[in-house]
Amino acid sequence: MTIIYRIVAASAVSTALFALPSNAQPRQGWLGLTDGLYVYQGDADLSAGGSFSASRSFLRGGALYSNGEGLSAGVLVSLGEFSYDFSATSTQPWSDIKDLRVSVPIRFPVGDRTSAFITPQFRWDYEQGVSSSDGYTYGVFAGVAWQVSPDLRIGPAFGAFTEIGSSDLDLFPALLIDWQIDQRWALSTGTGLGATQGPGVSLTYAHDAKLSFSLSARYESVRFRLDNAGLAPGGVGEDTSIPVVLAASYSPNPGMSFTAFVGAELNGELALETAAGAVVSRQDYDTAPIAGLSFRVRF
Repeated sequence: MTIIYRIVAASAVSTALFALPSNAQPRQGWLGLTDGLYVYQGDADLSAGGSFSASRSFLRGGALYSNGEGLSAGVLVSLGEFSYDFSATSTQPWSDIKDLRVSVPIRFPVGDRTSAFITPQFRWDYEQGVSSSDGYTYGVFAGVAWQVSPDLRIGPAFGAFTEIGSSDLDLFPALLIDWQIDQRWALSTGTGLGATQGPGVSLTYAHDAKLSFSLSARYESVRFRLDNAGLAPGGVGEDTSIPVVLAASYSPNPGMSFTAFVGAELNGELALETAAGAVVSRQDYDTAPIAGLSFRVRF
């Protein structure tokens, strides 16, 4: 089995939603969560000719139980869809991609100033009309974080995930950081709804208790099983990029937030492989504008 190493300086998967402890002690009992996301990507020219646009939508729900002393565990389930619109329909490699994820974040104290977490994830990515089992992958994200000071928590982590259509293992180290630089500025690695295995980092400015602004970047990579009617029947599609966004978030209360963002997808690439793993095409795409909305409710 081949192991793919990706050196990064941020945390990785969306399943680690509760993985990095904050300075605040979690409340005891159950915490419910519902959040949603919609992203639109404008037209982007492909290196081999033509162009495409895309949209992504996700809805997630789940619950987390905490004993109030640093031990917590939960279950998160999300449903999503990637919709692609290619200008050249005769050579369109795929259309709508379904995305289903189930994760089980677990966090526990190791000492007075140290916490560890482990988050198994199960995922299905497949083109509409394909059996979900053909797009099944799984993996784990785990790490340790130390409370270095009242304003800084930091530690190492790693992710290991299987890949559709390959015996390779996607293995990557990561750095967790939660740094309250001052009363208004904060730097953190983190994840978001609909994020793939790629890492992300955000610099946030708190205008006041309800309104904040952030600059975020992350690496995104998603592979999915294709149907039997396209250019590569039963093959695999892949979309990779680096989204960079400016966001404004409004939180009317601690349990609710709404976010609007704009930005661009950089270094984009689409790849198409046969069922046997041979590369049919690999195309770069130009920087594409993106915009979207998201919400989160905790109860």
